Amino acid sequence: MIEILSPSEVARARDTGALVGEILQALRRRATVGTNLLQIDRWAQAMILDAGAQSCYVDYAPSFGRGPFGHYVCTAVNDAVLHGLPHDYALRDGDLLTLDLAVSLRGIAADSAISFVVGGSPAAADVALIEATERALAAGVAAARPGARIGDLSHAIGTVLTGAGYPVNTEFGGHGIGSTMHQDPHVANTGRPGRGYPLRPGLLLALEPWVMADTDRIVTDADGWTLRSATGCRTAHSEHTIAITDDGAEILTLPR
Repeated sequence: MIEILSPSEVARARDTGALVGEILQALRRRATVGTNLLQIDRWAQAMILDAGAQSCYVDYAPSFGRGPFGHYVCTAVNDAVLHGLPHDYALRDGDLLTLDLAVSLRGIAADSAISFVVGGSPAAADVALIEATERALAAGVAAARPGARIGDLSHAIGTVLTGAGYPVNTEFGGHGIGSTMHQDPHVANTGRPGRGYPLRPGLLLALEPWVMADTDRIVTDADGWTLRSATGCRTAHSEHTIAITDDGAEILTLPR
């Protein structure tokens, strides 16, 4: 399903997006050396419920996961890149942590992810990995405007990632979003310009470039959810929900 939101629904999406951005930044500030991933999940739960919002993850049970996810935020560490299931692990200095959060507020969902290094003196390779996903995300947003096609966004994202020297996996990528978290169209992280669904005002998309340092192959962890790099290399993931407007793209998942 491809959903086009009304102006009033887009206004509600702004509130949801701001909430997601604010929670992610609060979790980033709290996630220090020694913080347990399960504690991060409890913080996310409290902030979501305090805002009167609903988690998009707790009851989420897609075909690629093992039963309901059962947690409020994805916590992917080092070689984990997507769908990181929170577990009993205390963060260490130098860990590369990705937090991925999706919530629904007043019937509209928003989805965002950030990657950062815990503690001081991050490795240059980790910084480069994270910055490549951030630049690719910015390129995808810049390409999003009425009349452009999904392939234009994919091409813009992929050009940055491959230009930085990283392989690109196309099994998972960005997606439409609105009254539910995952909708069509799929937005691959590489592609050919001029192809795919034409963008229209009122379309919401979650753009999410993610990379692994030296491979494009993923493996599923024993928990049935966490996706890791097949080689054990480090990973990074950046994501924003955007709204297509008459003037271009509006990033919704920034803190106010």
